[in-house]
Amino acid sequence: MQSQEIKSRITGYILDTTFAEKEKIQDSTLIFKEGFFDSMGFVMLLGFLEETFSVKPVDADLVEENFESINAITEFVIRKQAA
Repeated sequence: MQSQEIKSRITGYILDTTFAEKEKIQDSTLIFKEGFFDSMGFVMLLGFLEETFSVKPVDADLVEENFESINAITEFVIRKQAA
């Protein structure tokens, strides 16, 4: 799967689950710090990543840098799929 397709799916998921307007969540928007996602949203995001991309994060992956924005999540998925 190409990185643009991964990013598009992640963006669609985030917009669908937060009901935010597309203009308010950019690729670099800090989705947790800006209040679009909370801990429950994080758990649901992990389920989405596992189901959609067959990516199962391990404990060491569960750091803010991997999930703070659409760009970070996309890069995380690409890294995990390449491993």
